[in-house]
Amino acid sequence: MPIPEFVTALRSRVGTDLLWMPGVSAIVVDDDGRVLLGQRADSGQWAVISGILEPGEDPAVGLAREVLEETGVEVVVEALVAVTVTEPVQYPNGDRSQYLDLAFLCRPTSPAVAAAAHVADDESLAVGWFAPDALPADVARSSVQRLGHATDWLAQPSDGPFFVR
Repeated sequence: MPIPEFVTALRSRVGTDLLWMPGVSAIVVDDDGRVLLGQRADSGQWAVISGILEPGEDPAVGLAREVLEETGVEVVVEALVAVTVTEPVQYPNGDRSQYLDLAFLCRPTSPAVAAAAHVADDESLAVGWFAPDALPADVARSSVQRLGHATDWLAQPSDGPFFVR
């Protein structure tokens, strides 16, 4: 997986020390209520599409960029559904990171765009649309939580723009 240049620059100064990073996650739902997942190249698990924001990047813009880069799907970002903090992650090279994750509900710009979903970079082994009651068995725990946040938000959108758990 490509490491953003700004992270490489930070790592040259701090080594493998814990970095606090801004992350974004997309719960992309199509007109049939299916969710878009990618099978991660690093773990083999299925997950919602996510990524790291570039310095100064607007979260919704960065999220739409990540979804397009990873799946070829253009999205409209509709709502912020959760703000969470991940557990610290240690990567195989020893780097450690922890993420402030902003999870957004998104929709493809059209059914034709949704149908064109494909692996668009080296971060995924596969991408696919799944009914919420027919998810792959190996969905990442963090993605199950993010999907739950979106479900909660959709059930009670008048409660506010996002949930914090």
